[in-house]
Parts: sequence; structure tokens; C-alpha cells
Amino acid sequence: MSHQIANSTSKDEDEIPPPERPPSPPPHTTFAARGLHAPTFSAFRPRDIRFPSQQSMTHVAWSCDGRKLGAVGIDKVARVWQPEKSMELRSASIFSQGHSEDVDYMAWNPTHPELFCTSSQRDRRIVFWDGRQSRHVQQIQLKFSPMQLNYSPDGKTILYTTTSRMLGALNFGREGDETKDQWHVTSISDPASPGKAVAASTATFNHAGDGIVLTLNSESNLRILSYPGLAFLSSLPAHVAGCQAAALDPRGRYLASGGNDSIVNLFDLSEWLCARTITACDNAVSGLSFSHDGEFIAIASAGNYIDICAVETGMPLHRVPALGPAPTVSWHPSKHVIAYCGQTKIREGGPPPAAWISLFGPGM
Repeated sequence: MSHQIANSTSKDEDEIPPPERPPSPPPHTTFAARGLHAPTFSAFRPRDIRFPSQQSMTHVAWSCDGRKLGAVGIDKVARVWQPEKSMELRSASIFSQGHSEDVDYMAWNPTHPELFCTSSQRDRRIVFWDGRQSRHVQQIQLKFSPMQLNYSPDGKTILYTTTSRMLGALNFGREGDETKDQWHVTSISDPASPGKAVAASTATFNHAGDGIVLTLNSESNLRILSYPGLAFLSSLPAHVAGCQAAALDPRGRYLASGGNDSIVNLFDLSEWLCARTITACDNAVSGLSFSHDGEFIAIASAGNYIDICAVETGMPLHRVPALGPAPTVSWHPSKHVIAYCGQTKIREGGPPPAAWISLFGPGM
């Protein structure tokens, strides 16, 4: 399969409108007042890697040490690069034969830089991998199609949501006479209605691992539950047209939510109140990610760009051009670099569609 690495050029993209600037923030919240120097994002250009394909790259994710970047969506495999060495297609490690259908999502274990898992909606599997070997470590066959995966902070529990908007869980350990630890399906039901599934589109652990944030794309509120008891703790009004994405600030200050209304809300975790609203985006929000220092938030949407905004002020800092709408965006765990992916637009008389991965930031 051929490929191409290039910088974004205007002839490949539609004209990208600048973000709307909100009123000036309070002076004490600015980078200058706090003695910080933000990267000059406007000085960087995206590094785009194209893969001729009728399919889209659907998810990208960094290993916990940031040395590896994984991507899924094309074929029935997961691809893993070491970006500091090369992002050439032939330099990717290929992890195959774990899935019988296209792979949709991947997540890295937060406690080990070589361990990750992948999921497929079509074959209804979650497959576990060790980057030091090509064959999968374990397969879990589910009754429903997994859509999104989220590890607990200790790497021993995975929450998954399904295409039918239900919450499920896997736990790592031993059962019965087993002699080694492995992953097992754990039944989850609403404690208020035993046997009834818990509804969710996305699920995110808090940093302590004793609570979870649930979104549902047909509901305007975020729900906060205890874990593993699933006791209801709070409900936060967030979006008019349903909530699509959520992310936690690594400093533990904020919970961000993104919705179909194109708005991003930042909730203060000490008071569970909305601290500020980011209105820079023009389209439905599909993905959110905080930088490692919690100072910046990247917003993926239905537009051909990624918005980078300042967390403490909500001010838009830069609109990064993309080759198409990105379903996800992910900050590097220790650098001001983002990864995002998708598929180029199909244009009549234009070139065939291509899947793509892009990196943006210093050194890229």
C-alpha cells in the first residue's frame, strides 16, 4: 500500500474560518499574569500521513510513556509507530489476527507502555495485546458491539460502552481455579433497577478510580456515579442537543464536556459548577483532550480543523487545519503535541478518498 507524508496545504482543504473570539478574560487568568509561556502554535504545521483507503482511521492513542502512537480503522489490524523514529507506513508494527472484522477503537494500559487493547463493533470482540509480541494475549467475545474503551487508573478494570448505548465492564484477575490473571466480563446493572442496563455513550474514570462520568448522546446532562457501586452522585446540565464527549483535566481541576451544540463546558470539580464555556467551535464536538499540564484543551469536531483553547480563560489559541473531520484527538502525555485522524472528503472528479493520521506541535 502506498502512502504519503506531507504538510497541509490550502489546496487540499476547504477554507477554514477563524474561530470567534470571546470577550477578554480576567487579567489574572492569563498566561502572562501566571508567569507562563504558551507555545506559539501558529508557528507549527501539521504533519499529515495519508493511506489510500475507502475506510477512515477511526481512533489514535498514545502509550502512557508517549513513545508509541497507535491507530486503528483500516483493515482488521492495529498499527503502532514510534513517532520519534519514523511515521512511515512501513515502520509501523502490525498487530493482526486478533479480529475477524474492522477494528474501531484502541486504548493503552495507563500503567504499562507496551500493553493495549482494541475493539471491533462488527466482530464484537475486545482483544488484548503486548507490544513486545505480535500475537494477541487474550480475546474477549461480547454479546454486544463495543464502541468505546476506558481503563481505570490502576489498569485493572476497563469500562466499555456499546453501540446500543449500554455500559459494560471487564476486570483483570483470577476466577475459580485459574492459575494466572486474565480479563473477565463483569456484569453491570443499575442498582436502582437490578437487571436493568446502565445507559451510556461514553464512560470515563476519575483519577482515583472510585467514580465514573457517563455521557449519553441523547441526553443533555452528565451523570456522575460511584464505582464499582454505581450509586448516583450527581447530574450536571451540560448541553442542549446531547453530550458527545468528556475528558478530565490531569490536574484534577476540571471536567470538560462537548456536545452536538458545538459548545465545550468546563466544570470545576471542587464545586461541580460550570466554571466557563468555550464557544470557539462551529460544529458538533466529537472529541476532547487535555494537555499533560492541564493548560490547553484540544477539540475535535465535524469541522475540518482542531481547535486548541486555553483552559483557564477559554480563549481560542489556534485552529489547526485537518484533512477532514476528526472523530478523535489526543495530546501526547508529556509534550505539547496532538495526534488526530480521519478520512479525506470525497469530491466529484477529485482524488480517491484517503485515511489519514496527523501530528501537530513542536518537533513534528
